[in-house]
Amino acid sequence: MAHAVRAAPDIRVISKAPMTPRLTPLTLPEDAKAHLTILFLAKNALWEGEIHPEDGNHALYHREMREILEGLGLNLRIAQTHDILFDPPEGIDFVFPLLNRAGFFNSEMLVPLLCERAGIPYLGANPIVRGLSDDKHLAKRAAVDAGLQTAPWAIYRKGAPVREDKLPPATRYVIKPNNSSASWGVQDAYDWAGVKAAVERIHTDPANGGQDAIVEPFLEGSDVEVPVVTIHGEPQILPMMIFRQADPSHLRTYYEKRDLVDRSQKYSLDPFEDPDMSARIAEMTQACWEEYRPFDYGRFEFRVNEETGDIQFLELNLNCNLWSQKVFGRAAALAGWKQEQLIETLLAEGLARHGLI
Repeated sequence: MAHAVRAAPDIRVISKAPMTPRLTPLTLPEDAKAHLTILFLAKNALWEGEIHPEDGNHALYHREMREILEGLGLNLRIAQTHDILFDPPEGIDFVFPLLNRAGFFNSEMLVPLLCERAGIPYLGANPIVRGLSDDKHLAKRAAVDAGLQTAPWAIYRKGAPVREDKLPPATRYVIKPNNSSASWGVQDAYDWAGVKAAVERIHTDPANGGQDAIVEPFLEGSDVEVPVVTIHGEPQILPMMIFRQADPSHLRTYYEKRDLVDRSQKYSLDPFEDPDMSARIAEMTQACWEEYRPFDYGRFEFRVNEETGDIQFLELNLNCNLWSQKVFGRAAALAGWKQEQLIETLLAEGLARHGLI
């Protein structure tokens, strides 16, 4: 089943440490820097401190992004809330949005929707594609349609019956919000009573207005992360990374991903160097991404068992985390790019796609 994917011609996978990068990063024309005004929109765009008490390293990421964009010499506007787009000011030519999780259900779609309403071009996929990718249930359906293998799952929409007959058989389950990022709200359970209680907690959690829940069997192994960047209209795979777990049965949490607790002994982020599995994952990734083009950039995730060779699609994240210390930044460095080159490439590609350069 893991091999039963659609044809994927012309895949280019950059090797772990090439002497010369096979992909040349893009640069912004000087006249674009002089004449275009870019709005950078992120929750912690103006953050000046260290680890945020709630958002953790996400605040450091947003600060780094702002500093890089400032360093590119752009005409830059900065905002931290959606308010600026409700009645958008004159003169904004393009939006670089990182305001994904905004504390309410389906908030990932609001920035692109507001940009469409205002007629302002923006980086990333359009609203309906963002919705498809952020909905883990629908993304799994699209992956299965593309021929990928993924664990069986059950979707429990908020307000719909929570029935045991939908649950796939397993000895351990993972329960999480269907639109979560950074493993927010992830839980596990070993029986129906535990699953039902976890689903109901997600449905009623006041912190995020209540969310849909997705349930699937827990898969032992590690997560392989596949960062994809678009160059001249064609998605390209940067070096793959693996969150290799010291304990394959460990369930990674939001607090670990945001560096709010010590996770140094639990897992490490390493280059994924298995050539056979990398080739199979590349095929699966390209078969999957056709559903979402154009998306500018994104991260595709697979659960792998390095002992058995089993590969299962997990999810994808368009408009994902670009921080230099996370998957995308580390992968770009392996490809020979500086972090500033990664961000300039994404911005140049987005502007070109919208006819602005």
